[in-house]
Amino acid sequence: MPTLEHNGSSFEVDEDGFLLKGDDFNADWVDYVKGVEGISDMTDEHQKVIDALQEYYKKNGIAPMVRILSKTTGFPLKRIYELFPSGPGKGACKMAGLPKPTGCV
Repeated sequence: MPTLEHNGSSFEVDEDGFLLKGDDFNADWVDYVKGVEGISDMTDEHQKVIDALQEYYKKNGIAPMVRILSKTTGFPLKRIYELFPSGPGKGACKMAGLPKPTGCV
């Protein structure tokens, strides 16, 4: 599997760039994905989505569907796409350190 280096940290990723080990999630990972996603500044809204994704994943072992993510964060789906231009599955889940979602998130 490929390994990414960013700010002195190494990350093992799958072929789509998602972390293989959730334990590798850290601020350097967020900074890396932020750059890849074209996000200039992390906001409290970004963090709220990341926290919601991680909490749901820890409880359920999968990423939430978009309806659940929207309900949990209180953000309409349009806002989540504004925060994460590549979407909740690709951008937000990747930034949160979750594995690549298998279904619709």
